[in-house]
Amino acid sequence: MRPIAALSVHSDDLVLAKVDPKSAWWRWYIVGVCFVLAVGIFLRLPPGEFSKSGLLHSIAPFHPAPAFAQIGFDEHLYCEYVNALISGGISSYPDMVEDYVAVQKESRTAMLPPLRFLYIFAAYIWHGLFGSEALAALHQVAALFSVLTLVLATFFAWRLRGPIFGIGVGVLIAFAPTQIHMSQHALIDGFFAFWALVAVWLLWESLRAPQNWYWTASYGLAVSFLVITKENSFFVWIGLLALLAANRWLHFGTVTRELLLVTIAGPLLGVVILVFLAGGLGNLITTYQLLVSRASETPYAILTGDGPWYRYLVDLFLVSPVIVILAIAAIFRLNRTMKPELFLTIFIAASYIVMCNVKYGMNLRYANMWDMPLRFLAVSSLTQLVTPLRSYRNFALAAGIAIIAATELRQYYILAVQYPLYELVTHDLMQALHILKSR
Repeated sequence: MRPIAALSVHSDDLVLAKVDPKSAWWRWYIVGVCFVLAVGIFLRLPPGEFSKSGLLHSIAPFHPAPAFAQIGFDEHLYCEYVNALISGGISSYPDMVEDYVAVQKESRTAMLPPLRFLYIFAAYIWHGLFGSEALAALHQVAALFSVLTLVLATFFAWRLRGPIFGIGVGVLIAFAPTQIHMSQHALIDGFFAFWALVAVWLLWESLRAPQNWYWTASYGLAVSFLVITKENSFFVWIGLLALLAANRWLHFGTVTRELLLVTIAGPLLGVVILVFLAGGLGNLITTYQLLVSRASETPYAILTGDGPWYRYLVDLFLVSPVIVILAIAAIFRLNRTMKPELFLTIFIAASYIVMCNVKYGMNLRYANMWDMPLRFLAVSSLTQLVTPLRSYRNFALAAGIAIIAATELRQYYILAVQYPLYELVTHDLMQALHILKSR
């Protein structure tokens, strides 16, 4: 990690100069990070947690609890899988998959498969540790991993460009509407976004320290976890391959044979685990064939899951307009010296190209893994904008990030608190923002 440092300005970026770790600046920085994490954790607490202690109960009125309090279709299925696992144990997993296949063959509506194992298993472990019921366990796991995403995003940004970027990105992630939304429901997408971000971070570390086997092995394990979390792992894997290919020209670091090996072996390990969980390769293939075929016939997916290639841009702009504008501005000023920005931009672009071509399979929930990269680009753009202000640039940067964070929290309040938003689809987003009027 870079030496602990104070803020100074060099060229067109904020950089770091060595200082005493016990300096007043460093102490204030630690206080700032702790405050950001505390606020982020508070916003991510499930509403049900506020009745469990006097302190939480006293601050409950300040929590922006979502208006949508029902159990969604996917949440109900996750609950069934967790309850089945509680009843039968891990050895019952092949039976769960066979039951899914039998039911899905008779149904014309796509149902999520039990092979989204890691999220279901995490809720099962949570139940074993704390005795929570299935829905509560799923919800608490989702909230926990949203907090872990906040911590990882702050640390990853620090590793990319130092502590100032770390706290800037941390603030924006703490107030990101999509991140808060995923923490308030028992859905897998925030959980998946955490593992996607882990894989991207570990690839960066592996490229920068090719002799360190720990980074490479951890990266391979993270990719395996992605595969046993959700079928969307393919989108992340394409992004990782694009980064390895781009390294030939952009020189993020060193691509070793071991790194290439774990990039292939990691997903294969995940597939092997899924084969055992499914009770055989045939069950695994049948499960995903049914999921894909039924998704193309499900009325809700046809109604809400399609659109042009720029649909994700539209949805992202509806939720976080300032972030998107600043991120796009950063992309237009990229050059070969801006390796962290190039690294994250290529990951977004490569995964975007695949995701926007999935027929009846587009939903902003799947784009949670872009939240940290977009906010890193936004902070990069903001530092460029404030550079001409010279002695006032530090204050301007802090004020700009604070204003954007407030705007983001206001967006979440409009979408999820005032309007009972659940699915992050274009129609509902536009109704919540009063672009479309309900009759």
